[in-house]
Amino acid sequence: CLDNGHRGVEIGNHVGDQDLDSEGVVMFLQHCADRDVPVFVHPWDMASSPRLDRWMAQWLTAMPAETHLSILALILGGVFDRVDERLRIAFAHGGGSFAFWVGRMDNAWHNRNDVIGTSPFPPSYYAGRFYVDSVVFDDRALRLLVDTLGASNVLVGSDYPYPLGERPAGNVVANSPSLDAETRSLITSGNARRFLGASAV
Repeated sequence: CLDNGHRGVEIGNHVGDQDLDSEGVVMFLQHCADRDVPVFVHPWDMASSPRLDRWMAQWLTAMPAETHLSILALILGGVFDRVDERLRIAFAHGGGSFAFWVGRMDNAWHNRNDVIGTSPFPPSYYAGRFYVDSVVFDDRALRLLVDTLGASNVLVGSDYPYPLGERPAGNVVANSPSLDAETRSLITSGNARRFLGASAV
């Protein structure tokens, strides 16, 4: 794929019942780090239940939950501790609910380490190891992403071609009263250049 001009790879957030901390996926992620290939993760094949058949609930609740679970698997499954820091990985939909619940995850890590303590550091420690896109549709949510993950870890996104994507792409970022010019420039172009590799843009 690289020989044919591709700049990165997009993957789903699980393979059957195996999350992103499964051995095969970890091997693939290390290979991407070794080859300096960015990875974009989009949720798919969400858990099915009649309760999710109304109101586009698969899209409104299951997709954000799947994304959150994927980030948690990379952290608590020890992937970020095993895979080279050169790995550049980004998650759709603002990283699901990760930014909102990072305090809850840290609380669990500190107080129930016997149950979830498979990573040497609490979840918030790893916030700088991944990117998320800006497709959150609300300036308050965008501010939370920037505050929690850092301005350098948010990329402008579109969710194209899916029906709940932002149109036009980057609209919330462009119109956010909470972003200064430097942060807006990072989110709209600078971070993507770094994620893709400067020569790729």
